[in-house]
Amino acid sequence: MLTIRTSFGSPFGRKARIAVSMLGLDDKVKVESATTQDPADPLRQQNPLGKIPVLILDDGSTIFDSPVILEYLDHLAGGGKIIPTDFKARIDALKLQALADGIMDAMILIVYEGRYRPAEKHEQKWLDLQQGKIDRALAVLEAAPPALDATPHVGQITLACALGYREFRFPGMLKKDCPRLTAWLDTFAARVPAFEATKPSA
Repeated sequence: MLTIRTSFGSPFGRKARIAVSMLGLDDKVKVESATTQDPADPLRQQNPLGKIPVLILDDGSTIFDSPVILEYLDHLAGGGKIIPTDFKARIDALKLQALADGIMDAMILIVYEGRYRPAEKHEQKWLDLQQGKIDRALAVLEAAPPALDATPHVGQITLACALGYREFRFPGMLKKDCPRLTAWLDTFAARVPAFEATKPSA
């Protein structure tokens, strides 16, 4: 049986967990908790970068990070399920995934600045740089929310995780600034039960 190791608060891990459910792979993939902070956690041997999620295959080899894991899971499920086979559609899906991944990266860096440095040592230029990425990306998406396929593709899954993380770590900001994306996320959640099932609690 394959194993995904992740923190249950990670939006990147959430992507993989949603994909497992959507692809009907629950009987082939188990999810196990991992921490990036504990040097004793085998994560750093499983992924030299010490990042989550990581997918452990039956032979003990590993796959990382989330875009590659979703590619592998889609292949395992027969291909063309959450990653389009049509070239243009595939590029569009991967482009949206990259944009949403970038939003999550920037939000996590802001969270880490608050978590690991005292307030008097926060680097405002760094925070502003990350916030600018988030603001610009969300503005583009709010102006023209992407389509939502009957079976959401990797870009749509990743965007849902990014918006969910936004609401999780910065409560109220998404609804305040992005009403169209909020409505888009509500539709995604209604269509994909795994989104609510993977909602982080801490």
